[in-house]
Amino acid sequence: RKIFSRVLNTIGGFLNDLGIRPNVITLFGLFGNFIAAILIGMGHLTWGGLLAMVIWPLDALDGTMARLRGEDGNYGSFIDSTPDRYSEIAIYGGLMVHFIRQNQALGIVLAFLALTGSLMVSYTRAKAESLGYSAKNGWFSRAERYIVLMPGIIFRRPDISLWILAVMTYFTALQRFFYVRRQARQILTEDSNHKE
Repeated sequence: RKIFSRVLNTIGGFLNDLGIRPNVITLFGLFGNFIAAILIGMGHLTWGGLLAMVIWPLDALDGTMARLRGEDGNYGSFIDSTPDRYSEIAIYGGLMVHFIRQNQALGIVLAFLALTGSLMVSYTRAKAESLGYSAKNGWFSRAERYIVLMPGIIFRRPDISLWILAVMTYFTALQRFFYVRRQARQILTEDSNHKE
């Protein structure tokens, strides 16, 4: 988002001028990812992966549009992030259906592990921030997960991507867990020193 902020600002400003609301872009992205998931589940991995890759920048665009409109508060962030989880679940769900149709038990397990690991990465940040901690650290946020997953789907080797994600998403969740733990201990130490 930082690298392409100027492009996003230009496109976002143009769409705002047309009267298109950020939520429309969010829903369009969600719908596109569901179509991609259906294609993947039917075995059209390359087309599904290409569609998901084209739709992915909308995740950054809707947030940019909301910021330019001054609608990027807590509720706007909630509206933006919730469909993102559904989109990710849909893509992994499509992969599970694909592996079920191919009778590949290992692929089903890998897709399940990658999905649950991805959700835990998002959950640890959400829970930490709800308690007043920061948890944006870690190697495999949503952007990195897509960068790894999409080539595997497009080139019809999702198993390779899923192996990486099955390991690294859980590692990232642990990174965030220990990062929050460090913050909590630091706060306790500071409170103890203050009382003394």
